[in-house]
Amino acid sequence: MACVQESGSFPCNMNEFSQASVGLIGAIVALIVTVVLRAKLMRAPMGNDLMNKLQAQIQKGAISFLKTEYKYLSFFVVFVFAVLTILFSVHESKYDSSDGIRTGVCFLCGAILSASAGWFGMIVATDANVRTTQAADKEGLNAALKVAFTGGAVMGFVVVGLGMFGVSVLYMVMALGRSSETSASGAAVLAIKSLAGFGFGASSIALFARVAGGIYTKAADVGADLVGKVEAGIPEDDPRNPAVIADNVGDNVGDVAGMGADLFESYVAPSLLLPPSLTVTLPRLLSPSGFPEEESLPPSSDTSSSPPRMMPPRRTLCLPFTREPSPPPSSPLASL
Repeated sequence: MACVQESGSFPCNMNEFSQASVGLIGAIVALIVTVVLRAKLMRAPMGNDLMNKLQAQIQKGAISFLKTEYKYLSFFVVFVFAVLTILFSVHESKYDSSDGIRTGVCFLCGAILSASAGWFGMIVATDANVRTTQAADKEGLNAALKVAFTGGAVMGFVVVGLGMFGVSVLYMVMALGRSSETSASGAAVLAIKSLAGFGFGASSIALFARVAGGIYTKAADVGADLVGKVEAGIPEDDPRNPAVIADNVGDNVGDVAGMGADLFESYVAPSLLLPPSLTVTLPRLLSPSGFPEEESLPPSSDTSSSPPRMMPPRRTLCLPFTREPSPPPSSPLASL
């Protein structure tokens, strides 16, 4: 975060690495809790052989779908990575020649972590489903709720842990090589600018995962209903209908894996990237003096590039123009 207080007070006396270490510690704690909850989930009984067979088929189908989806998404990610790297390396607003690779790496990391959140969530969901069914059948609603809640908590902590880990580590990495001698917030401004690529990468995977999984699950659901209830005359979700397996695969890849990637994007962009960005810009925009005219970004180590760019010119907060209300028009009868 950038400091707008006196430079000698807390937290303004912390460098970028000290600030990001707080989030990194929180991410490690969240990931440790994830491992503990998953181990607790895996100790729950799975049920009979038929339940285990159906669970294995659903999990295998979901894994196959995600592998195929991520294979095609990898081409898109590599293409956008190359485009961002080139654009931010040659654009006139760049600070130095490393802006392109910094933004591209952040985009790549955001895409990978978003896909990982969806993958881990889907694996845990398919493991929790059969255990929740067994608990509901043998021990009742309360035991089933505990198993289901444990499986859902794993997804939540995975999203939080991966999000905080990615933002904290990348914030420290993007601050490397950015001197802040001329400006207390110069390195933070440049690091946060590069971190915009992280949110873009997470959003890209969330979009495709949500849409692709949603289309598949709806198509499988309609197909299973048409074949089972209309043509064969068997009940809905009957295991004798092979399309039911595809329907359950769609539920996991769309409502779990797609939702996991979507939650990761929703958590990273507004919760982790927006507050530090506002901390850097909003106090200065609202201050009477605006941005200082003579404050510049840190000096660049790239001597072949253009001189350091100045911060935006001074801006002041302008209130809407108001004028005194005009008196009501006099009536013609008033002069009589």
